[in-house]
Amino acid sequence: MILSRLSETLHLHRRASLDDLATALQAAPEAVEAMLATLERKGRIRRLPAGSSCGKSCCACDPKRLQIYEWVETTDAHPESVAPLRQSFFPS
Repeated sequence: MILSRLSETLHLHRRASLDDLATALQAAPEAVEAMLATLERKGRIRRLPAGSSCGKSCCACDPKRLQIYEWVETTDAHPESVAPLRQSFFPS
């Protein structure tokens, strides 16, 4: 269940940090990281190199310390029908 919520959230926002995803899912970062590894093995997401931007314009975080993940577009995923989780963590 939480793996599908993680997938849906990352698909909706396209790119997010491990900390933002853990906060949105109300889960420990270590647990989210393990689920992200599963999605990465399946080819649904990719971890971006250190120093990558999270896509926000605040510049409040040190990019070298962030773990940023990005959704890999597929033709069989349609999570847009699911309500987004805690949108306040992912400003437009």
